[in-house]
Amino acid sequence: MKLDKFHKDFQLNGISFSSVDELLLYAHDFSDEVYRFLETWFSTDFFIYVKTSGSTGNPKEIKLQKEQMIHSAFATGNYFNLKESTTALLCLHVDFIAGKMMLVRALSLGWHLDVMKPNSSPLKGLKKKYDFSAMVPLQLENSIDSLHLIKKIIVGGGEVSKQLQNKLQDISTNVFATYGMTETITHIAVKKLNNLFFQGEIITQGLHEEYYQTLPNVEIYKDARNCLVIVAPKISKNVIFTNDIVQLISDTQFQWLGRFDTVINSGGVKLYPERIEEKLAKIMTTRFFVAGITDQKLGKKLILLVELKTNNVLEDKQFINAEIKKIASLSKYEIPKEIYFIAAFIETPTKKIQRKKTLNLIDF
Repeated sequence: MKLDKFHKDFQLNGISFSSVDELLLYAHDFSDEVYRFLETWFSTDFFIYVKTSGSTGNPKEIKLQKEQMIHSAFATGNYFNLKESTTALLCLHVDFIAGKMMLVRALSLGWHLDVMKPNSSPLKGLKKKYDFSAMVPLQLENSIDSLHLIKKIIVGGGEVSKQLQNKLQDISTNVFATYGMTETITHIAVKKLNNLFFQGEIITQGLHEEYYQTLPNVEIYKDARNCLVIVAPKISKNVIFTNDIVQLISDTQFQWLGRFDTVINSGGVKLYPERIEEKLAKIMTTRFFVAGITDQKLGKKLILLVELKTNNVLEDKQFINAEIKKIASLSKYEIPKEIYFIAAFIETPTKKIQRKKTLNLIDF
């Protein structure tokens, strides 16, 4: 599949191009990262190789069909009503699928795309307004005061905390969490995070802040483990079996409960770390996560890991324990048995916490 053209309305950094060669020449002088992708995109290969983030396992390269990436681009464009001449901001690394797909959407749909060097505060000093952008939670958090510059934002690469979601409620921007992975060519479902009752371009009737809504041409069901199974022939020839435990709300909606490989069986009680963390987020002011470690009596013991350099371990533990007891929604089984402090969590290149590697820092 040789791609030798792009949408006639496509612009990159305010510049229009009459040919692929002209676009590549500009990209070569502008960004090595963007140039390498565009060179591959316009090659004779039917596919490209994409790196996974490595947040739930070892990073790997997978092969994605260009035709399926184009189908994904049109699905996003249709769902969010993003037609030709949409103004969009790319502030993610192009080495990963989310950044690549912003370029594919722009090329395929005829967007006017501006590209900036990725950083944790992409809207700092920005004055121009945009129709659309994609961010990770840290970028969203650091851009709260400037989000009004963008009409619609999708956020991925990690869970959006309840504290951050609360900050979004007074923002005019329509913000959506996304569900997906490299294998699904970014998102196959989205969840509205704010303006749930706002009647704008996006029809929000029936949306729920806890539920993901699938994009068109996506079928979902659960396997014997209660994990989500995805059937989306336009973006993957294979049925995708995930490790994400879900509750199916309807044929097109689901609630994400947690990862199958992180479920903690503690004394015969199944604990979902992600749900516990959602409750703990009410009192935590720094990054944290919970995990299970081997215990003679319980099999697995629930512990809390906090990213904090502290000289007063005992006092800090006592304070956190006292705050935890104030959370009415926590069951007795969901209260961590131990608290450990770590100066800095280990991260992936996309700033996701590498839980297993971070856990290995603790000398139990």
